[in-house]
Order: sequence, then structure tokens, then C-alpha cells
Amino acid sequence: MPRINATDLVDVLVYAAVLAIFAELFPEVISESFLVSLLTAVVLKVVLEIVIRLKSAVVARLKGADSARVRVVSVLCLIGVGAGSKALILWLTDLVFGDAVYLGGFFAVTLLVVSLIAARAGVRRIIQ
Repeated sequence: MPRINATDLVDVLVYAAVLAIFAELFPEVISESFLVSLLTAVVLKVVLEIVIRLKSAVVARLKGADSARVRVVSVLCLIGVGAGSKALILWLTDLVFGDAVYLGGFFAVTLLVVSLIAARAGVRRIIQ
């Protein structure tokens, strides 16, 4: 079982803050309480870690591709992981939290994920 380190905790707090900002600014994003937002941030952290690892593997395969077929398949996989990750986030939050959390539609989740990753990168840059 992987250990939780300080960076993971900082990521979850950053994700909770970004989620709270989205819930404040966008009426279609709903999180009923701070605890639910914090738990949603944990779910987002887990899903985004998996997605980042998948995307990294696909990009590495794309960079090492020696044929056009491998490049095309890699690009299609990259698109699939990108779109599938948003659908996975929507499905998991609905499954785990039901009506307590609503992250909006596909485009709102896409903007949320981009914001989460940008905030994570910014905070990690500040820490280092």
C-alpha cells in the first residue's frame, strides 16, 4: 500500500480550495458541505493521479513510436484517456456522493480538472 506523504496532503487541500472556489463561482457546481468537498478532493486526487500516470505512459509510448500506426494509436489513446477521465470523475462523484456533489457537465469538469492541475503545479513550484 502506498504511503501518504506531505505532497499528497497539500494536493488534497489545494483541490479542496479550488473545488470550493468553483462551487462559489459556478452555480452548476454544488458541494453541500466542507466535509463533502474535502472527501471529493480525495476522490479527485486519486483519479487524477491515475490519469496522470496513464497519460505519461501514453506520451512516452508516443515519443518512442517508430511507426505511424503506433503514433496514431497512441494519439487515440491519449484522447480517450483525456475524455474518459472526465467521465470517470463525473461517474465516481455521482456514485460516491450522490446528490451531495454535482460538478456540472463535461465542460465544467474539464475546466475544473485544468484548474486543479494548474493550481497543483503552482503550489508545488512555490514549495520547491
